[in-house]
Amino acid sequence: MAENITIAIDGFSSCGKSTLARALAAKLGYSYVDTGAMYRAVTLYLMRAGVLPTENDFEARVESHLPGIRVEFRYNNEKKTSETFLNEEPVEKEIRSMAVSELVSKVSLLKSVRQKMVALQKNMGQRKGVVMEGRDIGTNVFPDAELKIFMLADPEVRMQRRFDELHAKGIHISEEEVRKNLASRDYEDTHRKENPLIKAEDAIVLDNSELSRQEQLEFVIRLVHDHRLLNTEEEEKQQKSPR
Repeated sequence: MAENITIAIDGFSSCGKSTLARALAAKLGYSYVDTGAMYRAVTLYLMRAGVLPTENDFEARVESHLPGIRVEFRYNNEKKTSETFLNEEPVEKEIRSMAVSELVSKVSLLKSVRQKMVALQKNMGQRKGVVMEGRDIGTNVFPDAELKIFMLADPEVRMQRRFDELHAKGIHISEEEVRKNLASRDYEDTHRKENPLIKAEDAIVLDNSELSRQEQLEFVIRLVHDHRLLNTEEEEKQQKSPR
């Protein structure tokens, strides 16, 4: 039986990280963790509490609320997927709103928020056999992950994917608004002080601008297979070497 590994998937917003990670976890029988959903859940909580980035004491107020925020994932047997829960409430739909999208980067750049979420993420992946996706998984959460993927795509492709996703959910917004939101999030993700979005040195780049979902999945499955094959060969060499 192949040994379970940790798979870290990082990349820009609307690159299809969640779609790939979810399909990969299902294929391998691994746990799936959407770290972006965790930050979105925190953002939703703060919005409901009236804690907004425009306030001078924003960071201090956020820190005071953090002890009362619990984020977890539960598997929905009917939908065959994991769903995000905020303090026992299912919030998968609410955290995907444009309002949350516009604020999540500002919330996720706060040191106190990242420290709490990273601690939760590391605990979730202790036993390996996990596919975790986000912005700093391969560089900060699991720098020793056996397989790291860095996803990117053409900005216009990303815009169209996000636009189609929102309209499919009944959220009507212009292409230009989506384009500006993605550009803003890219800048904040790559320029924040705490664990910015960067490619890990040993990450494998996956540009999926012209790849189907199935092609992306097959690409990563081959990488997993190659890793397992390499490990098997190394173990055989060690067993054959004189002691």
